[in-house]
Amino acid sequence: MTSALAVSRTERAWATLAEVPDPEVPALSVRDLGIVRDVVDHGDALEIVLTPTYSGCPATEVIERSVLDAVDAAGLGPARVRLQRAPAWTTDWISEDGRRKLRDYGIAPPGPVAADGAVPVRIVGRRADAVACPRCGSPRTERLSAFGSTACKALYRCLACREPFEHFKPI
Repeated sequence: MTSALAVSRTERAWATLAEVPDPEVPALSVRDLGIVRDVVDHGDALEIVLTPTYSGCPATEVIERSVLDAVDAAGLGPARVRLQRAPAWTTDWISEDGRRKLRDYGIAPPGPVAADGAVPVRIVGRRADAVACPRCGSPRTERLSAFGSTACKALYRCLACREPFEHFKPI
């Protein structure tokens, strides 16, 4: 296989993966979420490298199957998935387009992770770091719960428009 064909197949695979929705936040693709780390064309098969959002993520098997099904449906197979858990996934890998899609979906996107990778754990009341409301943009919000519909999200309420929303936690 020539290198031009390999690049073309790899690029088509990346484009295909941009259409595979995340099962927990379907407004985002697995590519937007940043869990697709690489696509390698080995000639006989494509290798899709995925980094789960966390090692115990219950959606990992569903994501693997969705990725393989999409690549097969696009006529790019055979393919296999390799899980790469190091370095650990971070919300910094969510694309800018993915952050926009989160806001449009009504979920406040995460801010950047601290430069040293440490995320302080704070056990406090409803006041937490300021999170702008994805509906009206107001910074006047309060945290209602440290956990939302999934462990990676927290539940907030906007004090301006009074609407509840989830915030994707930075990790």
